[in-house]
Amino acid sequence: MELNTVSAVISLAKKLEEDSAKFYEDLARRYVKGRETFLSFAKGNRRNIVDIERAYYGVISDALEGCFSFNISPDSYKFTTELAEDISFSDALGKAIEMEDKIIKFYLDAAEQSSSLMADVPRAFKRVARKRNNRKPKLESLITSEEA
Repeated sequence: MELNTVSAVISLAKKLEEDSAKFYEDLARRYVKGRETFLSFAKGNRRNIVDIERAYYGVISDALEGCFSFNISPDSYKFTTELAEDISFSDALGKAIEMEDKIIKFYLDAAEQSSSLMADVPRAFKRVARKRNNRKPKLESLITSEEA
């Protein structure tokens, strides 16, 4: 099922942010090491939702919503948030990095598809993608410190 409207893409963004926030909260419950990082990521996800919604509600109109079309397939950005009971810390972090990559790709794809017809929403999408990309070195450093 393709998403074609701005509101549908915003809804997908909210779902990705909420699901990944729950994932990070689960990591924080399971692992003392990295707990503060994981909780800050979850909190950041909730700020991302506010940022995106603010951009959307600031520019949305019936004409834009009715005429603007995305071509986003939610299946392309799916990730699992369940962690096996016996998953190692480094494997859980690897899963987090994979999740970040999919969400970053979603935001960059959505920004590209919306850039010609509006400015605020794609700017918000790009801003969130940058923030999420900045998480990857933090996650990688936790893996490195675990292996050391």
